[in-house]
Amino acid sequence: MQDLQGKAALVTGASTGIGAAVAEALGAHGVRVAVHYNQSREAAEAVAGRILAAGGRAVALRADVRDTAAIQACVAEATQALGAIDILINNAGSLVQRAPIAEFTDALFDEVLHVNALSALAFCRAVVPLMRQAGRGGSIINVTSVAARNGGGPGAYLYAGSKGFISTATRGLAKELVPDRIRVNAVAPGVIATPFQDRFSTAQMLENFRASIPMGRLGTAEECVGAFLYLASEQLSGYVTGQILEVNGGQYMP
Repeated sequence: MQDLQGKAALVTGASTGIGAAVAEALGAHGVRVAVHYNQSREAAEAVAGRILAAGGRAVALRADVRDTAAIQACVAEATQALGAIDILINNAGSLVQRAPIAEFTDALFDEVLHVNALSALAFCRAVVPLMRQAGRGGSIINVTSVAARNGGGPGAYLYAGSKGFISTATRGLAKELVPDRIRVNAVAPGVIATPFQDRFSTAQMLENFRASIPMGRLGTAEECVGAFLYLASEQLSGYVTGQILEVNGGQYMP
C-alpha cells in the first residue's frame, strides 16, 4: 500500500489490543503514528518504541477521553508532532461495567455513552477542520462492534447501544464529509482475544461466545488489522464510505 507512505495517523486507545496492532501495522507501512492512551503509559510507549525500532516514526500521547478539552489538546499535540493528521482511528472505548437493568444507573449510562460515543465525535470535531484545511481529504475509521448488531453479551446493552450509535453516526458523517473527500467508515470486531475481554468477560462467557462463532474460535487483534489498512488506503478503498466492515468469524452475517 504505497499510498500510505508518508501519511500521519492518530490511533486512539492504542496501548493494547486492536489499537496497538493497528498502530504498529500503520507504522510498518510508512505512516507516522500518534499512539493515544489514557492510563497505560508504559504499554503505549512500548508500542511507539517498536514502531521507532522498525524505522518508523511515532509518539505516545495521553488524554482522558471523558474530557473533551483533553481530546482537543491531544489532537493539537499529535498535529504538532506529526505535521498533520490524514487518518483518524477512533478505537478508544470501554464496556465500563456489565449491569443488569435492575442495576442500571444514570451515572453508568453517562459514562458508557461518553467513553464510547461522545469521545469519538469529539475527536472527529477536532480533526475534521485540520483535514479540511490541509485539503488532501482523509480517512476516519470508527470502531463499532458486533454488539451493535446483536445487543451484546450479558449486561452489555449500554455498550451495545453506544456502538449502535457509532455505526449510525458513521453513516451520517460519511454523507456530511464526502464533499471534503474525507471518507468515514467503521470496523466492527466480533469477540477478539484482547485485554478488553480479559477484563469484562468470564471464562464461561467466552466459551459461550466461542460456541456461537462459525469459525469456532475467538479472533485476534492481528486479524482485525487488514480491515483498517484497507479502509485507510485511498488506493484500495477510495470509493468506500459510510460502510461497516464486520470482522467476526461469521458470528454475524448481515
